[in-house]
Amino acid sequence: MKERERPPIPDRLPVSVVDSHTHLDACGAVTAADVKEMVDRAELAGVARVVTVADDLPSARWVVEASTWDGRVFGAVALHPTRTKDFGDAEKSEVERLASAPRVVAVGETGLDYYWDYSPHDVQQEAFRWHIDLAKRLGKALMIHDRDAHEDVLRLLEEEGAPDDVVFHCFSGDAAIAKRCVDAGYVLSFAGPVTFKNAAALREAARLVPSEQFLVETDAPFLTPHPFRGQPNEPYCAAYTVRYLAALRGVGVHEIAEAARNNADRIFRLPTVT
Repeated sequence: MKERERPPIPDRLPVSVVDSHTHLDACGAVTAADVKEMVDRAELAGVARVVTVADDLPSARWVVEASTWDGRVFGAVALHPTRTKDFGDAEKSEVERLASAPRVVAVGETGLDYYWDYSPHDVQQEAFRWHIDLAKRLGKALMIHDRDAHEDVLRLLEEEGAPDDVVFHCFSGDAAIAKRCVDAGYVLSFAGPVTFKNAAALREAARLVPSEQFLVETDAPFLTPHPFRGQPNEPYCAAYTVRYLAALRGVGVHEIAEAARNNADRIFRLPTVT
């Protein structure tokens, strides 16, 4: 089967940013050479560092290893809510061990997914509570997957007591949910869907988030920004979202890129780069 054509690499951003949530393995990376090739492409567009995210145990093992192959790559480890049906003590012990690795900067992606029915809601909620506690014990950011579950996600964070840094990956709520998240001190990460033509409510949310409370991401290989929706996504495509957010918020690309980079550095405790 012929490989689908990737979107063109955009002009380099004036300030380098971090793709705060991607899946390099799902993008096709297997070896260190594959990772370098993908991150090299990203750097051409000004996406100088990436956080590659696990959603099951094999992926988590790969993420931890891949984060040691290239200084531009960091990891996040958790069990995706749709995979929590069988989440016993052995699985918890391994997730905790992997999430403790030095270059793992977040516990994620964890949370609730009520769109699919792979895991019962009560099982997902128990696993989410455990991951919240893990993030607090490790002193790392909590990276949340929230699909059709806004109220329960917010309720569980309040009941358990949120970690210092909470990121709503690929934020999908409206302005009212965004305001509640912002008021609670959470960070909202925007991906390709904010550029989609049918995303008016999400764009309203993106306009109101303070500059110190947003990130940019790709969630690659999924959710490629408009006008390339449906084509393969990669970390370099975060540059398209940065430019879209700048136009949406009526500010310069430099301002959006600098804020996104500074926020990622702070939240994930990344080494500062120029």
